[in-house]
Amino acid sequence: MDIGFIGLGEMGVAMVRNMLKAGHTVRVWNRSPERAQPLVAEGAAVVGSPAEAFTGDAVFSMLADDTALREVIDATLLEHAPRGLIHVNMATISVALAEELAHAHATRGLHYVAAPVLGRPDVAAAGKLTIVAGGPAEAIERVQPVLDVIGQKTWRIGSQPQQANVMKLAANFTLASAVETLGEAASLVTAHGVAMQDFLDVITAGLFTGPVYQGYGKLIAERRYEPALFKARLGLKDVRLALAAADAVSTPMPVGSLVRDNLIDAIAHGDGEKDFAVLGEVSARRAGR
Repeated sequence: MDIGFIGLGEMGVAMVRNMLKAGHTVRVWNRSPERAQPLVAEGAAVVGSPAEAFTGDAVFSMLADDTALREVIDATLLEHAPRGLIHVNMATISVALAEELAHAHATRGLHYVAAPVLGRPDVAAAGKLTIVAGGPAEAIERVQPVLDVIGQKTWRIGSQPQQANVMKLAANFTLASAVETLGEAASLVTAHGVAMQDFLDVITAGLFTGPVYQGYGKLIAERRYEPALFKARLGLKDVRLALAAADAVSTPMPVGSLVRDNLIDAIAHGDGEKDFAVLGEVSARRAGR
């Protein structure tokens, strides 16, 4: 396929590399042009504007947040895009913006698919992301061959793009809650002279198997928060988006409010660029350790 790609952070670069390896033609644009240069040797074509990326069979975007998306994907860009183009937005954004984008694309004859991903940059590099997709079934079907080289499975959530965004925010809220409880558990067991690693060995052997408890638990046990695979400030962004989505439908999320406040605590102590697991440090600090 002839693909445009906008947004070359760590996740975006990994996705483009897998697209190129699969033989797709990829035109890339990034606000910081130097991020695109390493991809040229791998076959990518660098374009000078988002409009040049917004052509071909489909365009994928992986921008940091709502603000970045609004700055790049504006009304002018959509007005001049070729009718029938599919835009696949893989970023974690607010439900409100997802609804707005779906309407803005539909009124201009464009197809909009929300396809946020579960997984960190190392998972993206391996092409093993979990993708949750929402939008018109025919549009998702057309880009499925590309999604197949980015992720290990695509879960089709519904016909409305924002349904995929709700799913992603709920998943990230669940992750944040797990990391929070791991941090609190670490403070509890270490206060009684039990090694955190021993605690992890027990619970991950049966009760809580899987990468969240094993991976984040190990980081907390070792108090190793750098280099960050998922930064605390990005975790705070996602928890805030989940709370905003909950507020819109009058759904209380008291645990979410707690995690938000603890992430604010981490950032106030200068830990915003450290790994999400730094929530363990917040718990230790509040326990006087």
